[in-house]
Amino acid sequence: MRSGEIKALSGLRIVAALWVVLFHFRPLLQMASPPLYDSFKPILDCGAQGVDLFFILSGFVLTWNYLDRMGNAFSVRATLHFLWLRLARVWPLYVVTMHLAALWIVFTLNVGDFPSPQADSLTAINYLRQLAMVQLWFQPFFDFSSWDGPAWSISAEWLAYLLFGLLVLVVFRIERATRARGLLLLAFAATLPPLLLLVGSGGQFYTPWSWLPRIVLQFTAGALACAAVRKLRPTDRARRGAGYASIALIAVTVGALYWFDGHPVPTIRDDFGLVDVFFMPVVVTLAIGIGTLPALLSTRLLVYGGQVSFGLYMVHELVHTAWLWIMAQYRIEMVPSISAKLIFAGLILVSIVLAILMFHFVEEPARMWMRRMVGERKPPVDLDHTTPHESGQGARPDGTPTPLHAPVGARPESLRVRAG
Repeated sequence: MRSGEIKALSGLRIVAALWVVLFHFRPLLQMASPPLYDSFKPILDCGAQGVDLFFILSGFVLTWNYLDRMGNAFSVRATLHFLWLRLARVWPLYVVTMHLAALWIVFTLNVGDFPSPQADSLTAINYLRQLAMVQLWFQPFFDFSSWDGPAWSISAEWLAYLLFGLLVLVVFRIERATRARGLLLLAFAATLPPLLLLVGSGGQFYTPWSWLPRIVLQFTAGALACAAVRKLRPTDRARRGAGYASIALIAVTVGALYWFDGHPVPTIRDDFGLVDVFFMPVVVTLAIGIGTLPALLSTRLLVYGGQVSFGLYMVHELVHTAWLWIMAQYRIEMVPSISAKLIFAGLILVSIVLAILMFHFVEEPARMWMRRMVGERKPPVDLDHTTPHESGQGARPDGTPTPLHAPVGARPESLRVRAG
């Protein structure tokens, strides 16, 4: 049984979340500081790709936790247990932010001069769809599908969770018959169809139902990548090399974004979407790497950031929407100035504080309550509660790190990694 926490992937979650946050807030940054916005424009304008990174991470971490437990044979009980635990992980906070968004729509209908454009979507049928996290399944485009904008991706992930019971059976058998290199190639191949659709659809990343191959294939790519990592037995030298490779891959990704910004591909309007091809290799190198970037992402601060990243992802657009309404209602103009920069920083800070409060007072208490309903009395190993010995990433007496995976007979029983 492969087990233990991969803290670098936990830290990567807050990076992906902040990327999405800055993508949505970028018009405000452009108002507050045009030079700063122009400097980071290629990165900020493609921040929506952080969602694809989340899809890959979810597929990877869920496979890391459940492949041995669910992959050998299909079990209705095990599948339902898995789905309940996933529901416990995402649904409480999702429901709270969904109702906050609904209350905001009602507020704008009764206060001020700028009612929410989603006012017409406040119907009983739509409410039930939002509540069941299936609202996206009925729409070809994710824009305006959810009252809380980012919730569309939770609806997409819920579909992936429902399919996971079958996917894990397939991946389990592929893993037994395929070497690590072949699994990596399959994972890489799984990331390509969305990019082929991008190239073949006139270069537009958002086309009807494009969200469907994004979630299914990126999630599958993460699962296959995890199966490959499970088979690897890297030496300490190879793990350090993977750490350096993760830096190189990030550098290539950023460089490609700036290249596409300066040299647009004439036939691909959303050419920034091509950088998705680097996400799976980044996840793999961070999963097996040590030192450098993996060590940075494994620090306590960033791991805690990974814990609250789901809350940040779910609340930031509520803050953004409220501020845009305030600007319109009270005719506030953000022009380049110190005060505008402070407002922008303050909005980010408010989003982070709300995310922390949601984590400690909504997300975690509700998750543990729902886990107890199915007999899960003990909490899973949290992101910052795994000892080096437990995680299989400790040190030898001479101070050098141990391999990522210990021999079969020396593996601990089971530790769980949190996935969002």
